[in-house]
Amino acid sequence: MKNYFHLHESETIQWGIRMKKKINAKFMLIAAIAIVVTAVSSMLLFYRILETQIFDDLKANAHIIAMTNTKEFTGDLDYDLNRDGIRITFIREDGSVLYDSLEDESIMENHKTRPEIAAAFESGEGKAIRRSATSADHTFYYAMHLQEGGVIRIARQSDSIFNFIYTMAGLIVLVGLLVFTMCVFYSHRLTTRLVTPIEKMADNITMIDESEVYEEMRPFISTIKQQHVDILNHAQIRQEFTANVSHELKTPLTAISGYAELIGSGMTNGEDTVHFANEIHNNAERLQSLINDIIKLSELDDGDLKPEFEMVDLYELGEQCIASMALQAQKNEVAMCLVGEHVLMNGNKTLLEELIFNLCSNAVRYNKRGGSVTVSTTTEQNRPVLTVSDTGIGIPKEHQDRVFERFYRVDKSRSKSTGGTGLGLAIVKHIVAQHDAQMTLNSEEGVGTEIKVVF
Repeated sequence: MKNYFHLHESETIQWGIRMKKKINAKFMLIAAIAIVVTAVSSMLLFYRILETQIFDDLKANAHIIAMTNTKEFTGDLDYDLNRDGIRITFIREDGSVLYDSLEDESIMENHKTRPEIAAAFESGEGKAIRRSATSADHTFYYAMHLQEGGVIRIARQSDSIFNFIYTMAGLIVLVGLLVFTMCVFYSHRLTTRLVTPIEKMADNITMIDESEVYEEMRPFISTIKQQHVDILNHAQIRQEFTANVSHELKTPLTAISGYAELIGSGMTNGEDTVHFANEIHNNAERLQSLINDIIKLSELDDGDLKPEFEMVDLYELGEQCIASMALQAQKNEVAMCLVGEHVLMNGNKTLLEELIFNLCSNAVRYNKRGGSVTVSTTTEQNRPVLTVSDTGIGIPKEHQDRVFERFYRVDKSRSKSTGGTGLGLAIVKHIVAQHDAQMTLNSEEGVGTEIKVVF
């Protein structure tokens, strides 16, 4: 057992380490992807803003220069591109170049087909970006149609998106590493906080304190703990049931075996043989009754089996039950009567017969000589009601919550003498549940018991 717990603890630790590594790896992957996507998106956005700003500046320069007399645009006009960073070009209506601040306009080709020039002639202004053939730089062009004719074009060179990324690479890497380091720290912290309660649950779920885990996980912990308790309770009930079944089956089998051995040995006379045969018969009937009850409980426990319902008259079932129990009641000197009215309800006839029979059988078995059992069928607020009351020995208060448990007996010696199996009320409880009904028990020791079922 000691080695088992050490093994269990070791497996829990290894599981926790693997789980932390997997969660951390996924957090790191998400963080890395988020950093890369953010960086790329930010650079594209910045470049777009830069592009817009350049075109706005070119447009402003074009409006200012357009205010100048176009006759002043001659080859003698000195405009230093290297100093101001822009290039000015004036194009006539026919597309020929009248003036260019950088090149000799006399040798320049016709510009009418240039995209920005064509757009300016057509709509009043045009824009274009062209990559330099000799460098990685881009040239931004803005053209504006003048009122007196012709087009003024302003150009400016700027770094390409690749140069822009290269320039910002150092800052991007630095910020990315800083963010990634922060993600590693908080990922480790969050993973530890997430996995630690689960590790504790795997080690000993009943000892974990819900106040030690973060609030979002408390309902999960509470549910798992409750399920664990339910599993343990069910396991204990099954263990007790197995032990009780073994004991209950062993008792009549021992009696049958003993009496049969005596008869078979030839040591009994005729009178003893008859007595022993009767005892064998009685114990065989008890054994058969016990097995039938166990089978019935097993069928009721099967959640996949849904009983077929039909319209049933509770009053008629009560009549049939009293008729079938007449001999048993007479033997115990108990009077049985049926009161109430015909009550139709939707239920399983076989199960309802079993329910009424078990209630009446218990009421007769645990009654007093000269006592009575009353079966009542009525309606309350349009709901069918079955009531079985007796004037028997009653049930002590401390036992009333447990009488519907399997094999639970208030007075074991009386149960054995009356032939009870200890499963009758457990079967009743299951049948009530199958019909979605409510059952109440009122009992006073020495006065009697009343069991009421509202369907």
